[in-house]
Amino acid sequence: MKFRNLPVLCLLLTGFSIASYGQDSTKAFTFGGSVDTYFHSSFGMRNAYPGDGDGGPSGSPAPNTSFANLKGFSLGMVNLIASYSGDKVGFTADVVFGPRGYDAVFGPSYTGQRIVNQLFAYYKFNDAITLNIGQFNTFLGYEVISPAVNFHYSTSYMFSWGPFNHTGLRADFNFGEGWVGKLAVMNPTDIVEFNPTNTYTAGLQVGKTSDAGGIWLNLLYGDQDGKLDSDTDGNGSTSLGTLFQADITAGWNVSELFYLGLNATYQTVGEGEQITGGNVQGDNADSHGFYGVALYPKLTLSETFSLGLRAEYFGMTNNHLGFNGGPIFGTDSEGDGSVMEFTLSGNYKVGGLTFIPEFRIDKTSEDSFYKKDEIGNLTGPDKTLFPTVNVAAVYKF
Repeated sequence: MKFRNLPVLCLLLTGFSIASYGQDSTKAFTFGGSVDTYFHSSFGMRNAYPGDGDGGPSGSPAPNTSFANLKGFSLGMVNLIASYSGDKVGFTADVVFGPRGYDAVFGPSYTGQRIVNQLFAYYKFNDAITLNIGQFNTFLGYEVISPAVNFHYSTSYMFSWGPFNHTGLRADFNFGEGWVGKLAVMNPTDIVEFNPTNTYTAGLQVGKTSDAGGIWLNLLYGDQDGKLDSDTDGNGSTSLGTLFQADITAGWNVSELFYLGLNATYQTVGEGEQITGGNVQGDNADSHGFYGVALYPKLTLSETFSLGLRAEYFGMTNNHLGFNGGPIFGTDSEGDGSVMEFTLSGNYKVGGLTFIPEFRIDKTSEDSFYKKDEIGNLTGPDKTLFPTVNVAAVYKF
């Protein structure tokens, strides 16, 4: 990725900022973002299934979750965010460069850019209703793409397996007394630049917030890969069924020192289609999906240091998730499997810089990992336990 146009971009943004303030001092233009880098070690362990990282026949040196998956000293991403907030209108332009951003913006691309994380404009009808159009990060889940916002540097299975981004029309509602909501019509999940499927996904959120925290119920429903057409699709063509996902996200400041977060999610995909003998018919396949729950307790020990834990259980049914025809971790004969992961992280802040030392253990229900023997040969998979260490540095500006 070349940055030869970055100085020009920054100059244009600076000029726009000056012009905006000169026209109306009540309007605000901001420019910020983050950079991150890290060290990763899996103590010689390997994931037996193709995944993120260097992949290949020898598997990945990290669990099958995104964003902390490259061994040794590794790069995260540069995140640049420009936003303009007016009385009625505004926009956000959010771009990412580097492996972490590349993993997040992976959907079909007309230009092949994979650097736009968010790009949307809004119109505020009044204090109660705001209309957004463009590409925006998902409103499902507890974690986000930016490491400057997450407490842990590695991510949960629930976040890693989606969704990440949506492109569409979203209305945000403020009903008063802490009640909020969202209603959206969008392209299929993570298809961000255009819609090649001619199907759309509906999104809904209802939440209740207070000074201590809040709880949000999030829903997605829609066909993600389009319908088959016997006039244009050949025999043997297949299509997935309709996706439904329900997600609950919550977090509370129990005291001045103790915070507790929660995320629970359930996703299922119904019977799909296939073309046989020139006719479109159901594929008679069982529904498949994933589900999970995670707790996020955090203890603030001083103004500069906090300690937090992520305790997650994640399962999938009927080989719902996979790479190159294989599951993301070991499964039984029915294609079902599960994993528990425990991530203990510290956050030490020095100005805009946060150091994140992290120890993580993944424990699967079936054999999913291996380690090289004394002469360097790979055997297995014959292990269910996978320990990893990350030490990250995240600077927010």
